[in-house]
Amino acid sequence: MSADRINGLLRRVPVWTVYAIGALPPPILLYMGAAGDLGVEPIKALEQELGELALKLLILGLAVTPMRRHLGLNLMRFRRAIGLLTFYYVLCHLLVWLILDIQTLDRIWADIVKRPYITIGMAAFLLMIPLAATSNNRSVRVLGPAWRKLHRAIYGIAILAALHFLMLTKGFQIEPLAYLAAILLLLALRSPLFRSREPAKQAMKESV
Repeated sequence: MSADRINGLLRRVPVWTVYAIGALPPPILLYMGAAGDLGVEPIKALEQELGELALKLLILGLAVTPMRRHLGLNLMRFRRAIGLLTFYYVLCHLLVWLILDIQTLDRIWADIVKRPYITIGMAAFLLMIPLAATSNNRSVRVLGPAWRKLHRAIYGIAILAALHFLMLTKGFQIEPLAYLAAILLLLALRSPLFRSREPAKQAMKESV
């Protein structure tokens, strides 16, 4: 199927359906945990599932622009929904850790200070708050060019999120390294080196 045909199909998808479908997994996973369907450590399983889903959505959000530039697939109208759903999953991941896992304030602070992977994860979450708060049309108008600069913080947040997952994983595992590699690749595709090739590619297409 060609990129133009896929884009045509995507234009028929209402943005609200992305929010509606994207909001379903956390309550479903919570129900599965309460029903004993997430194994012998349901809270840990719930934390991990929500965290990984957040990381996958974060990668998808980073991929929107490279997919448009290099593949011709246009998901731009869904980018805000993807970003806000990413924050939603991160918030759910954090709340499971705070309320169901740690539960006491003194232990929460001790873990943030003593465990580097939690420190990094908390830093990524705090950096996401202003991005989520300004993901609306009014903020775009009010902030002007500063809005784009602010939202470039997502690049650093993505790296922090990948490091958070890599550091909490026990032993050598390919999956967290694959997430980190995907994020670094997507950031590299945004570099001027790759962008400088776009006009030449477009000219070649037009000459055919």
